[in-house]
Amino acid sequence: MKSYRKELFFNLPQRRGLVNITREVEGALRESGIREGFVLVNAMHITASVFINDDEPGLHRDFEAWLETLAPEKPYSRYAHNGFEDNGDAHLKRTVMGREVVVAVTDGRLDFGPWEQIFYYELDGKRQKRVLIKIIGE
Repeated sequence: MKSYRKELFFNLPQRRGLVNITREVEGALRESGIREGFVLVNAMHITASVFINDDEPGLHRDFEAWLETLAPEKPYSRYAHNGFEDNGDAHLKRTVMGREVVVAVTDGRLDFGPWEQIFYYELDGKRQKRVLIKIIGE
């Protein structure tokens, strides 16, 4: 069995934002040479998420509105976590959106259902963060 590791780096200029990283993950899969196995894509920060869904702008706006309803950014004083940082909401949003995804690799391709894409969701931006891609198989 082989394994391959790659990191992606992000530094979004705004506090929150979505980035479709499907092409980058597909590129890592090609680089790995692995034809059958699994890909793990993992946000390496507790205020960022990786998830799978449809690449549709209306849905992306719905995620933002829904998350703001569940854990509004302001007032910062509503979160016991906030003190040195003002990102208590980002921690809660990440818990809802998830930490990682695992995708099967079949015949050298990501084995997706219809419309599925991989996204990085920055929830407390304006600084560098990273995503781990780990591919295991043959």
